[in-house]
Amino acid sequence: MGISSLFKKKMTEQPPSLGVNELFAEERPVYQEGYDAEHDVVVRLVSKKAKTKAYQTRGIEDIGAKNNWKGWLYLAPVIILIAVFLIYPLVNTMFIAFTSNYKYASGEFDGLTLTNFTYILGLTESSSGAKELDFVRYAIPNTFLVVIITVPVSTLLSLLIAVALNSIKWFQKVLQTIFFLPYVTNTIAVGMVFSVIFDKQGIINFLFGTDTTWIYGADRWTAMIPLMMYIVWGSIPFKILVLLSGLQGIDKQYYQAAQIDSAPKSKVLWRITVPLLSPQILYLLITSFIGAWKEYTAIVGLFNGPGTLGQYSTDKNMLTMVYYVYDNLQTNTSAAAAAAVFLFVIILLFTALQGAVAKKRVHY
Repeated sequence: MGISSLFKKKMTEQPPSLGVNELFAEERPVYQEGYDAEHDVVVRLVSKKAKTKAYQTRGIEDIGAKNNWKGWLYLAPVIILIAVFLIYPLVNTMFIAFTSNYKYASGEFDGLTLTNFTYILGLTESSSGAKELDFVRYAIPNTFLVVIITVPVSTLLSLLIAVALNSIKWFQKVLQTIFFLPYVTNTIAVGMVFSVIFDKQGIINFLFGTDTTWIYGADRWTAMIPLMMYIVWGSIPFKILVLLSGLQGIDKQYYQAAQIDSAPKSKVLWRITVPLLSPQILYLLITSFIGAWKEYTAIVGLFNGPGTLGQYSTDKNMLTMVYYVYDNLQTNTSAAAAAAVFLFVIILLFTALQGAVAKKRVHY
């Protein structure tokens, strides 16, 4: 039989029928139990339902387990600092929140109670017969307004600025430095500058030809405008830095495909850029919401007190939750601790809610 006839016979033969799984299945490596001289390990095969350890070594020194103490030694300074400055204050604050008439200087108290929480919410009176109304009337609404307004606005503005900066090749580094300057500037100094700008004889009234009292002596809702602008302006730089680093890591092929399809820039932004930046956006939203719930420095920087009339104002119309804690820390420590725990629970629940939403909206 010639070579050509053999070739034709091979071509006409039908290959054995294979299923899809057999056709594409990869050859599985075969492991043998016992000592592997090549890798210097002992191999022991166990099933998933085995009650013993899935992996163990016999007759060979486990260097990793032997040196675990070194890892703990390296972590010890950080663990000690966290325990002293984070865990202990948190536990101690929770304890003080349930004490009655806690003395800030001596640490003495009259017993345990739950009335501190009902007192800050205005449901019960203190031992002297006074009723707390500032926390519910001013601190909670003011803090909530700061959270729902400044965080979305600052995040959206940061995204737009970061996208614009990413498209600029010339002069980009200089612009990044300029936008980052507010983040490294003293907060109180910036607040003083804003108080001058929004003064009754300041530049804002001069440019718009108005005679509005924005800060000192202003009513509550008017004073909220410069306060929100100040918080947004101060929180934008860090967000720009994070989003810009995320933008520079996006594969350019997505934008090239959108350019070929003549997709409008708005769709490119919301259908490509935002989904691919969702991990960075989630991080910024979580940290920004936590920071907004704890807002304090903006009140001090702009108003120098809990009211629009300064440090000695009897009106607490600009009070926030954290300012309430600081304001009552020495005079009514139990109420201040209860307010701190109340704020801690709110932040914890809000962060958990964001984490639950992120499972469906964030793309890694």
